[in-house]
Amino acid sequence: MTDTTDAQDVAAPVYTVAQERRIVTEIPGPRSRELHERRRAVVSGGVGSALPVYIERANGAILVDVDGNQFVDFGAGIGVTTIGHTEASVVQAAADQLQDVIHTLFTVTPYEEYVRVAELLARHTPGGWEKKSVLVNSGAEAVENGVKIARKHTGRRGVAVLDHAYHGRTNLTMAMNFKANPYGAGFGPFAGDVYHAPSSYPYRDGLSGDDAAARTIGYLEKIVGAEDLACLVVEPIQGEGGFMVPADGYLPILQRWCTEHGVVMIADEIQSGMARTGRYYASEHFGWEPDLVLTAKGIAGGLPLAAVTGRAEIMDASHAGGLGGTFGGNPVACAAAIAVFEAIEAGDLLAEAERIERALTSGLERLKARYDVIGDIRGKGAMVAIEVVQPGTGDTTKQPNPDAVSALVAYAAERGVLFLNAGTWGNVLRFLPSLAVSDVLIADALQVLDDGLAALG
Repeated sequence: MTDTTDAQDVAAPVYTVAQERRIVTEIPGPRSRELHERRRAVVSGGVGSALPVYIERANGAILVDVDGNQFVDFGAGIGVTTIGHTEASVVQAAADQLQDVIHTLFTVTPYEEYVRVAELLARHTPGGWEKKSVLVNSGAEAVENGVKIARKHTGRRGVAVLDHAYHGRTNLTMAMNFKANPYGAGFGPFAGDVYHAPSSYPYRDGLSGDDAAARTIGYLEKIVGAEDLACLVVEPIQGEGGFMVPADGYLPILQRWCTEHGVVMIADEIQSGMARTGRYYASEHFGWEPDLVLTAKGIAGGLPLAAVTGRAEIMDASHAGGLGGTFGGNPVACAAAIAVFEAIEAGDLLAEAERIERALTSGLERLKARYDVIGDIRGKGAMVAIEVVQPGTGDTTKQPNPDAVSALVAYAAERGVLFLNAGTWGNVLRFLPSLAVSDVLIADALQVLDDGLAALG
């Protein structure tokens, strides 16, 4: 008998929305403008909008607004809908769970779905040791709990983070962020015992991994003191900071220093995790096995769920009742998360992230050769960015050009492509599509970007 299993192809996804860009009104359209006026009357002005178009449907890599315009989504809810909008298996898993149990609170009457998510996290996070997890609601809550667990384990108070970092909008995480505006301006006083150390930023500092790590460690030893440091929290690829990819060797060197000095090293994989970079976790690209890993955003396909996962002896440092929360590990969100893990395997989505990286970077390299405002191209998988500089300064001062990024974002939005800005100086254009985005849509979006760059003059 001939074994034909290897020859079977994975079924192509079936989309409920045509995967194409389509603009039928001005942007924003009349219904979006009407909704925006209603919003202004009842929603806090502190809740901003990058683009005031109101979304009615979404599927795959396409957003459809209330006026019938279709946008190619290169934001994915800021990295949340990593496997695609309204992915069928995730929707079905959540719908099925809604029929059974919506909520009981795991710390009162537990359920299998929470346990299964913890098993999957133990399997897929870096490191071969015994691991345990706690499930919470959001990325910022995962950061808060990671720090809390590290402090309990070490008996120390100090928290170290890196320059250009972003970790959330709670009181502690605002203190951990590098950039105050808009995330922390006017909201203090903030939590204490937080220290900001120099990071690895190859495009601007030119340092090797060894030299960048020596600079970070020197700061931690001289300014903080290892004996007072509970944890070092690091994004393996910095998100809001501008998709900075550290120099080779930087992260493992920091991990060795942390281990030697009893400091818990925490990977904030909230934006870079869950297959986005072509690995389950971006830490794997750098040979880094952190003590704790923070997961959120893409884990549940759009439903709110987050996790802290790490070495069992660290995770068990907390006393019973010290961890938890009313909605943490909600059964519906957990069911969706299980479906996300299964979809990554079934659709070979790690390979899809690598495909997207190839398509994006090759297209961006062609643009860089023509437009000197593109100073740098960087990223992994479906997490790629360009740093935009003033014309003629890319090889010298590398002067940031945030106005050009704002103009490009606006130009693309009017033509049906949703890009996001980022970076400490607002001069980074990031590409954060779902893994459902096709090469055709990537080429289309890059043509819009090309036209926008030409329009800059």
